[in-house]
Amino acid sequence: MDMQLEGKRAFISGSTTGIGYAIAEALAQEQACVIINGRTKQRVQQAVEALRKRGGDVHGVTADLGTPRGIEQLLSCFPDLDILINNLGIFEPKPFEQISDEDWLRFFEVNVLSGVRLSRHYLPRMKERGWGRVIFISSESGLQIPSEMIHYGTTKTAQLAVARGLAETLAGTNVTVNSVLPGPTASEGALEFMDRLAASNQKSREQFEKEFFDNVRPSSILKRFERPEEIGSVVAFLCSPLASAITGAAIRADGGVVRSIG
Repeated sequence: MDMQLEGKRAFISGSTTGIGYAIAEALAQEQACVIINGRTKQRVQQAVEALRKRGGDVHGVTADLGTPRGIEQLLSCFPDLDILINNLGIFEPKPFEQISDEDWLRFFEVNVLSGVRLSRHYLPRMKERGWGRVIFISSESGLQIPSEMIHYGTTKTAQLAVARGLAETLAGTNVTVNSVLPGPTASEGALEFMDRLAASNQKSREQFEKEFFDNVRPSSILKRFERPEEIGSVVAFLCSPLASAITGAAIRADGGVVRSIG
């Protein structure tokens, strides 16, 4: 299927690995002009080179978008876009009573305000042109707050609210704003975390994965960690002109973890 994205300028925050990289790869395959982002020059260069080897029109920007200064660095290099993917995010399992004010502020700064700041800059330009796409990569944890990382889940809920609110402000403009809710995904960070826990309990990754879906996410229908590229293809479609009727939506690509049909 031709997604009609050739030449569209797309930026994905936090995209040197995992879901962000998979989104960049999917958009590059659709002939979009892709801009990836990370905090270290080496990681950004490696990701750019890997995507260019596949024939993509790919550029990179090194900036910490969890800070106002990092946002300014990006905007000075790429002041205008057609597609904005707010993917940047951090997670950390931690008992609620140990989550400090500093932790709460850091999670909101990275997971929520990065997307707010970028959207505030790019959306007016999309509106002027009469076309654009903004997507927030949230999580099923935004609907089912995980007791082991309440601060993370709260920021993912906040993203859903921001995305819906922004969509309401863009009625009739051909600019759409949506959020995507992945389920547990085998990103680099998640795999490292899983391997550490498995090793500490003297279990294999396969044993840990089975027990995770038996005990921690028993509602999963997929019964496995999703692959980043499975999320990438969903996001690529939402970026397409073919998805013009979808806006203000929270699209669940969660492997059936969320039981609600609403």
